[in-house]
Amino acid sequence: MIQNLPTYIVITFILTTVVTLLLFFGIIRNSDSDKMRKKSKPILIGLIIWLTAQMALTLSHFYSQNLSAFPPKLFIFGILPPLLLIILLLVTKNGREFTDSLPLENITYLNIIRIPVELVLYWLFIEKEIPELMTFEGRNFDILSGISAPIVAYLVFTKRKLSHNFLLIWNLICLGLLVNIVTNALLSAPFSIQKLAFEQPNVAVLYFPFSWLPTFIVPVVLFGHLVSIRQLIIKKDF
Repeated sequence: MIQNLPTYIVITFILTTVVTLLLFFGIIRNSDSDKMRKKSKPILIGLIIWLTAQMALTLSHFYSQNLSAFPPKLFIFGILPPLLLIILLLVTKNGREFTDSLPLENITYLNIIRIPVELVLYWLFIEKEIPELMTFEGRNFDILSGISAPIVAYLVFTKRKLSHNFLLIWNLICLGLLVNIVTNALLSAPFSIQKLAFEQPNVAVLYFPFSWLPTFIVPVVLFGHLVSIRQLIIKKDF
């Protein structure tokens, strides 16, 4: 773990991760398919195992050793597996059956977790663990997704004031904001591919619990947008 880091930052991020896990579990529990709802507990157990494995790898300094390796170990063992799983879910018949059964409203509300994530990133910048460009004072505008999520969800699903197309455009914009911060974060990390922020690299992701950001929270948010965009394109209403 990062030495001398204020406890409130660590606690806030751990709680954010737990809330993300519970919200994602709730999404599956509210699936349109009884078959998928029955899979919610095994999926929850699988995600807990994944988080535990990432914690073990990070605490053993696996990701912070041999940073010059290409591809970076964090990418191979932490980021690539969930990305491959997302692709599998979107391109296979059984996977699409699962993704198409998930409730759009719940997925939209899930993006609220981006608010505490952005606050933690700002605090980590203050503590000189990430560069300014990864915060809302730099190149990261992802907090707008978190702030707008409950408003958009309420106006679309509760008040029916915003349209299907508006929600699609909102998801595309928020996906773009996510890609922006992920790209800047990767290029700022002290790996062989680093291109940015040499004066203050993104070192926080190499330590627990912040390794959960690229290995769990970001994939969950990415999955939510891709599922939402797919559903909004193939369905005419919700």
